[in-house]
Amino acid sequence: MKKFLAVLSTLVMVGTLASCGATSSSSDNGTGANTNSNTESKTDAKPADDSSSKTDDSSSSGGKTVGIAMPTKSLERWNRDGEYLKAQFEEAGYKVELKYSDNDTNQQNNDIQGMIADKVDLLLIAAIDGNTLSQTLADAKDAGISVIAYDRLIMNTDAVSYYVSFDNYTVGKLQGEYVIDALDLKNSDGPFNIEFTAGDPADNNAGYFFNGAYDALKDYIDAGKLKIPSGKTKFEQVATDSWSTDKALENMQNTLASYYTSTQLDVALCSNDSTALGVAQAISSDYSGKNTPIVTGQDGDIANLKNIVDGKQSMTVYKNVNDEAAATLEVSKAILSGQTPDASLVSSLSAEATYDTESYNNGVKVVPSYLLVPYVITKDKLDVLVDTGLYKWDSDNKYLESTAKTT
Repeated sequence: MKKFLAVLSTLVMVGTLASCGATSSSSDNGTGANTNSNTESKTDAKPADDSSSKTDDSSSSGGKTVGIAMPTKSLERWNRDGEYLKAQFEEAGYKVELKYSDNDTNQQNNDIQGMIADKVDLLLIAAIDGNTLSQTLADAKDAGISVIAYDRLIMNTDAVSYYVSFDNYTVGKLQGEYVIDALDLKNSDGPFNIEFTAGDPADNNAGYFFNGAYDALKDYIDAGKLKIPSGKTKFEQVATDSWSTDKALENMQNTLASYYTSTQLDVALCSNDSTALGVAQAISSDYSGKNTPIVTGQDGDIANLKNIVDGKQSMTVYKNVNDEAAATLEVSKAILSGQTPDASLVSSLSAEATYDTESYNNGVKVVPSYLLVPYVITKDKLDVLVDTGLYKWDSDNKYLESTAKTT
């Protein structure tokens, strides 16, 4: 967490945010999320602001439209990202067409085709499945529409101009390093037992998360300080379709029944919060051990932050949507003004980021990438989230709530 306070300067740009206010699995597990996920929001730009805070790029944005395609509203983070991005672009003077696709790849292709037909000037896409958009994006390229892959890399197409995300390998690495410190693996002999729960195979990021965590812990696994009783050491063995809470719950229940009837589980390393929610439920209902296992996560979803307070989850890796949206806005403004963004843009961003032209090969090209820095949130660091302005303490000052309004 090196520059989270810098996000405060971006918050004054936004009057409202929208979020579903509670975590849910992408399979609609009924945990309180807004499940009206196949929705569209199409707005005109706000009147141009002549204040000195506007950049030259934003002052020339009149009449241009940005199409934003988000996966679903049934996961808190996508609802939050979509609405915040919409607000950022509107504040900068752009028209916005925002669509959520109910985690349906066919629907997302149709949504994007609709935006192409509407002649948007730029497409910003968080892909449901990065392998299913090639033909649609070929149509976008033919129409002269630039494409930014948001948070998830889009595969097998040369139509993607840039990728804006967090350093996904580092997300997993932070989870692994947390385990190292929590178990004092550098000094203790162990052995400790660990199980992995990874993400959706259709999400290109999921492999980076898993590899970052596994690589951080590999030396201790090889040395026998960490043992994996299930023997599931490969991403494919521990992947969770659609990041589903229900599927993660079922998988962990099966693992506990098969390998932990009389064995202690010390760590459940989960790649994100929706899977961690299911794993924590399984541990509460099916684990007979007397200890409290370490449970990791990612995203800062409200239900998981409650679990952190209650001791059911140990940490979450937080990726500040303010930072990601602000970086995306700067890259977009440069493209829409006819510039070619490069490493020099990093210095203008409000949060720490790197420009990477080597790591993210989508099978057709290496996509130039702007990668932001995530950070660890534990029970004693919840005020860090409050400082972002996206969370607040409840009336009892015990749990965090979202400051966003529900759509």
